[in-house]
Amino acid sequence: MEVNPESRSSEVTPVEVLLVDDQEIILDGISTMMRRFDNQVRIVGKLKNAKEALDFAEHNRLDIVITDIRLRTESGIDLCREFVKRFPDVAVVMLTVYDDEQYLFQALRAGAKGFLLKQISAAELLEQLLRVANGDIVVDPHLAGRVALSAARLHSGEFWPGAHLGLTQRESEVLDLVTKGHSNKAIAARLYVGEETVKTHLSAIYRKLGVKDRTSAVALAMREAIFR
Repeated sequence: MEVNPESRSSEVTPVEVLLVDDQEIILDGISTMMRRFDNQVRIVGKLKNAKEALDFAEHNRLDIVITDIRLRTESGIDLCREFVKRFPDVAVVMLTVYDDEQYLFQALRAGAKGFLLKQISAAELLEQLLRVANGDIVVDPHLAGRVALSAARLHSGEFWPGAHLGLTQRESEVLDLVTKGHSNKAIAARLYVGEETVKTHLSAIYRKLGVKDRTSAVALAMREAIFR
């Protein structure tokens, strides 16, 4: 459904939006570019981390939260899940530079109502936020075609093992080596990366699989027959 931003009456209560991003320049930039649409979409808060965002939502009326995939040391995906659980009437929209369909799939599984790229214009952002406020789920047009292709490939089983769980191809490779008993040092050598990079991949794998350690990740991989 296409929404005409000009069709909203000035008498209608504006959509109230909270911005969450770890970069102040992004917070200020979005807030400034949306100011001329204040009668339709109103930025009611600009925060830098998940805790502040959840605390804000406890005490303020919100319609939409805009957040990034990554918030410095935090995950915007995890923040999305927490909002969906604690504030189901608040829609979460991801606004990010990561034009990766796997991030999109993760966001949608977490309950996000939108996935947009930061190259979006003010008018486009306004239109998409109004659509979300009207109950739509929106995806950045630049990703739409790739998403359709990826979905078709995923359905036909052409993706790498674990893709359906949100794992990237490299994370799948790391998990495969973990299930085969390789140490972090051995994995780093086989993949030509540093051990810290392996640890970063493992942290992401644990988060996506909903487990806390290596043993649980291996058990889940074997139970789900990820690597047949």
